[in-house]
Amino acid sequence: MIDHLTLRVTDLAASKEFYERALASLRGIAASYEDAGFVEWNDFSVAQAGDQRAVTRRLHVAFQAASRSVVDRWWTELTALGYGSDGGPGPRPEYGPHYYGAFVLDPDGSSVEAVHNGEPRGDGTVLDHLWLRVRELDAATRFYEAVAPSVGYSVTRLPDRSRVHGDGASFSLIEGVPTENVHLAFSAPDAVSVRAFHTAGRRAGASSLGEPGERPEYHAGYFGAYLADPDGHNIEAVFHDRSI
Repeated sequence: MIDHLTLRVTDLAASKEFYERALASLRGIAASYEDAGFVEWNDFSVAQAGDQRAVTRRLHVAFQAASRSVVDRWWTELTALGYGSDGGPGPRPEYGPHYYGAFVLDPDGSSVEAVHNGEPRGDGTVLDHLWLRVRELDAATRFYEAVAPSVGYSVTRLPDRSRVHGDGASFSLIEGVPTENVHLAFSAPDAVSVRAFHTAGRRAGASSLGEPGERPEYHAGYFGAYLADPDGHNIEAVFHDRSI
């Protein structure tokens, strides 16, 4: 599964207000953790950008909705508050026969979607899928083909994109003006898988952003490793050892 997705934002207060409203309207979910520079809603979070961590740009992120009427209400409420529409509610048959979505723009201009495409997962997650635009589709696909198996994900090459999918939220890679500055973490079943993820990425030519190891600053038993994908995103595998 995707363990967490973090967006770096220009104005944390403005982004917190947007996502608080978006996720409360859509799922009735309040923030699960917050500190001075970071707010989290289960598997999704925003963090204040700074000198060393630039703002996330051109991301598309979709959240699960329980019904079409929830999608309609979500879009109406957010656009009434002044957030820009990126596409009104309606079927999107190009994505699937039951796909129904609506789109708004967050304070940094990323496209945020509410989607109903069958019953939402009952695991407490909010993410449904992401779209990452990449400079070179083949290079990005080869990176994820190398690292995905170690964390239970697969990659399917399609005519116009590549889809990275597993148990939980998926994401697609599509060539274009690239998305910038995303932190995406996969959930690993054990520390061995975290090491395998890092080794596979390094063998595929990726730069390490953090060797496999304990990260007690996050919590006891947090074991993670970090790689830069071909577009410079910080991609992580993490094992949460709750026995510690």
